[in-house]
Amino acid sequence: MNNAIEIKDLIKKYDDKFTLKVPKLTITKGTIVGLIGENGAGKTTLIKCLLGIINKYEGQIKIFSKEEKEEYLAKEDIGVVLDNMFFPDILKPKDISIIMHDIYKTWDKNLFYNYLQKFNISPQTQIKKLSTGTKKKLEIATALSHKPKLLILDEPTSGLDPVVRREILDLFLEYMQNPENTILLSTHITTDLEHIADYIIFINKGNIILNATRDEILDNYGILKCGEQEFNTIAKEDIISYQKNRYDYQILVKDKKNMQKKYKNFIIDNITLEDLMVLKIKGANNERIN
Repeated sequence: MNNAIEIKDLIKKYDDKFTLKVPKLTITKGTIVGLIGENGAGKTTLIKCLLGIINKYEGQIKIFSKEEKEEYLAKEDIGVVLDNMFFPDILKPKDISIIMHDIYKTWDKNLFYNYLQKFNISPQTQIKKLSTGTKKKLEIATALSHKPKLLILDEPTSGLDPVVRREILDLFLEYMQNPENTILLSTHITTDLEHIADYIIFINKGNIILNATRDEILDNYGILKCGEQEFNTIAKEDIISYQKNRYDYQILVKDKKNMQKKYKNFIIDNITLEDLMVLKIKGANNERIN
């Protein structure tokens, strides 16, 4: 099978407050998939369902063609970095290596120490003395050092400066040189995904509202800018959503090339993933246009 993850009819309810619904989702081996959405959208719930941290849900999850709830050595195949996960502060990196050697048959001590050297982390320093960014790098080094086939990452570059973030992204790209490897990466730093993601999954209020390649999104969507008078000349069906700013309107449009032909006198800018999120979530939709 070429799929790393297969989800069918997944429903996870939290009383009447929130429901995650994923009717169907497939993540192909050898791809980097970015998961985006605002806080509380359902990204972390989805990740926890995949990892079995949450196991009371409806539907089916398969990882490498096996049921997530089955007893199989998923721990050998999956590397994990969670936003709120870390090791006890009294440990040292060398202690982590000893512990992980007992957990993972595939643990590679030499690889782990190479990562420590690469990230300038002393094996003898207690974790409580490390900076937030260095702790995150230690998590990533640990996740990679048992040579998993699937990396599931929740905010892996948060707290890191741009230089170190790029170093981490390069590390992920190096990991992806093996065509059997796959990454699912949830992050609020959408510029990271613009550099490395193959696919983007956009979750809003517990539902997947967009699942497409990064290039399809960035090439297809655009932001049409105009004044108030010009806004009234834009066809309602061409407006996905919009925001009214102090000096102009910003309108999310699809099929950017055709929109440019149709509205020749208007500026249509390229979009970023952050623009897409803001306009999709915070913008008014065309049903609210009088």
